[in-house]
Amino acid sequence: MHLRNSTSSLDKKVSKSMQRHVEQLIDWIDQESAAQAKQLDERRQRSGDGGAERTGETLLDMALVDTRPGLAGATIATFVKRNRERGLPPNRFRVGTPVMTTGNGADVELARGVVVARDSQTLKVSLPFVPDGGRYRLDVQPDEITRQRQKEVLAGLSEAAGRLGQLKEVLLGGRPPESSAATYENSKLNSSQLAAVQQCLSAKDVSIIHGPPGTGKTTTVVELIKASVRQGQKILATAPSNTAVDNLLEKLVAEGVKSVRLGHPARVERSLVEHTLDAQVSRDETMEIVKDMRRESEQYFRRAGRYTRSQPPRGAKQDMYNEGKRLRQDARLLEKTVVDWVLDRADVICATNSINTHLLTGRRFDLAVIDEACQCTEPSCWVPLQLADKLVLAGDHCQLPPTVVSTKAAKEGFTVSLLERLVGLYGNQITTRLATQYRMHHQIMQFSSDHFYESGLLADDSVAEHLLDELTGVSTAALTSTPLQFIDTAGADWDEEQEEGGESRLNRSEARLVMKKINALVECGVTPGSIAVITPYSAQARYIRSLGEFQGVEIDTVDGFQGREKEVVIISCVRSNRDGEIGFLGDTRRMNVALTRARRKLIVIGDSATLGNNEFYSQLLSYFEQVGAYSSVWTEM
Repeated sequence: MHLRNSTSSLDKKVSKSMQRHVEQLIDWIDQESAAQAKQLDERRQRSGDGGAERTGETLLDMALVDTRPGLAGATIATFVKRNRERGLPPNRFRVGTPVMTTGNGADVELARGVVVARDSQTLKVSLPFVPDGGRYRLDVQPDEITRQRQKEVLAGLSEAAGRLGQLKEVLLGGRPPESSAATYENSKLNSSQLAAVQQCLSAKDVSIIHGPPGTGKTTTVVELIKASVRQGQKILATAPSNTAVDNLLEKLVAEGVKSVRLGHPARVERSLVEHTLDAQVSRDETMEIVKDMRRESEQYFRRAGRYTRSQPPRGAKQDMYNEGKRLRQDARLLEKTVVDWVLDRADVICATNSINTHLLTGRRFDLAVIDEACQCTEPSCWVPLQLADKLVLAGDHCQLPPTVVSTKAAKEGFTVSLLERLVGLYGNQITTRLATQYRMHHQIMQFSSDHFYESGLLADDSVAEHLLDELTGVSTAALTSTPLQFIDTAGADWDEEQEEGGESRLNRSEARLVMKKINALVECGVTPGSIAVITPYSAQARYIRSLGEFQGVEIDTVDGFQGREKEVVIISCVRSNRDGEIGFLGDTRRMNVALTRARRKLIVIGDSATLGNNEFYSQLLSYFEQVGAYSSVWTEM
C-alpha cells in the first residue's frame, strides 16, 4: 500500500512538472510575440535615420516597377530602390519571408504578402492586390499564424491521448524511451552513419542524429527515410526553413523517393516546384473537369445577377444561385479527392515545421523526421510531431541555437531546442553522433573536434590533407600550401568602433587587412567565388562589402553563413578594446560555426589581448601556436 501511494505521488509530481514545462513554452511564445511586435514598432519609428535598414529587416525608399498575375489570384509585385544605382542593401528578406508593405513613412499599412524571389537589385513579393503609392517601405513581418498553431498543439497536450499522449510522456520526461533490435546494412554509409540509421530504426519513440559540421547529416537522414519507406512506412519530413526543406527534398527526389512538397509554390526552389502539391494536383486530368465546373458555376452566378430590369420566372434567380453553389461545392469535393490521391500516393510529405495540419486532417505518419532541429525553438517541433507515431531529430546543438528576440525568454531557456533538451535528458540512449567529416583539412577540424565533440571527429582521407595549391590554377605559396593562419592584431591599436546610428560594431583596420588577404589569394589564382569572409557583426560585414573590390567574394555574418562552406574562409573577429569585452563572441557556438566553414584554408584575424581574456579563445590561440599557424599583424605590413 505504501509503495502504491509513493508511486502515485511520484506520478503526480512528474505530471505537474510536464504541465509546467508546456505552460512555460506557451509563455515564451507570448513573450517572443510581444518582443517582435515591439521591435517592429521601433523600426517603424526609425524610418529617417537609416537605422531601420541596418537591422536587415527593413527596406526604405522602394519603388514598384512591375506587376504580374500570381497564383491563386495574387499579384507578384517587383520592388527596387528608387535610386536604382544603389541596389538593395544587405537584408534578411528570403524567399518565404512574410512582408508588410507600407508607405515610406510607415504610417499606413498597404498590404501583407510573402517574398517569392530576390536578387541584388529586386525583391518580388506576392501580394493580394497592387498597393497604391509611389514610395514604399517593406518590413519583415512576424509570423503570428505559425505561433498560433504552436500554441494550439501545446494547449491540447494536457488532454492528449493515444500515441501522441505516449510520445508526450517520453518527450517531457514522464517515461523512458523504448527500443527494439533492428538490423540494417548500407555500403554507401560510413560506420557512424550506419549506426545512426540503425538506432533510428530500432527506436520506438524518439531518436537523435547528432551531425557535426561536414559529417553528412542530411545524407544520413535521406538513407533513414529510404529504409523506412522500404518497410512500408509513411514519412513526414520537415525542417524550420524552406531552404532546409528544399535541400532535403532535392536529395530525396534524386534517390527516387516518391515525395510531395507542401507549401506555397512561391516559397519553393524553382527547380523543385514540379514536386509541390499544387503542381502535382494541377497535372491531374481530373482538374480539367474541376476547372469546367468552376467556370460553369461562375456563369450561373453572373446570369443570376443579370435579372435586374425584367421580372424573372418565379424562383429562377434562386435556382441559378443554388446551382452555382452546388457546382462550386462539387468542384471543391472533386479537387479534394485529387489532393487526397496525390498525398496517398506519396511515401514522403515534405514541409516546414509550420505546416498547415488541416491539410493533413485524418492522416497519421509512421515517422516524423525534423532536420536542422537545433535551428528552431521547441514549440516549432510539436506541430509536425503530433501527426506521427515516432520522432527523429537531426541537427547539431553545438552550433548556433534558435534565434530568439525576447531577452527574457532567451535567458529563461527558450533558445534550448527540443533536440538539445532531449540530449541532456537521455544522452547516448537515443543519440548517435556522426564521426567522419568530409569538408575540412584535419588541422581546420581539430580544435572544434577537441572542444565541442570530445575529440570524436575524424577527417576522411579525401579531405584530411587537401590544400589550396592542389586546386587547378592555384600557385604554390605560403598562403596556399598551409591550411591555417591566425593574424594577431594586438598592439597595433586597431580599435573597434560602434556603428553610427546602430548597435553593431566594426573594425576598419581589420576590414582593410581582409581585403589585402583576398587580393593575395586572387593573385595566387584562387577564384573569388571560392572565398568567403564571415564576421560576428553585421556592421563589419556591411563595411567590408562597401569596400567592394572583388566581385564574387561572399561576405556575411556567422549566423547568415551557418550550413555553408567555401574553399577559403577569412574570419574578422572585430573586437579590440582595452576592457577585454568580447560581447556575443562569448557564445562559443558562434565561433564553432565560423571555424568549421572552410575546406582548405582558414584565416582568422583578431586581437589576442582582447580575445585571450576568455578561456575558450585562450585555448584557440594556443592551438594556433601549437600547429605553427600563429603570426603577428606586423608581418603583414
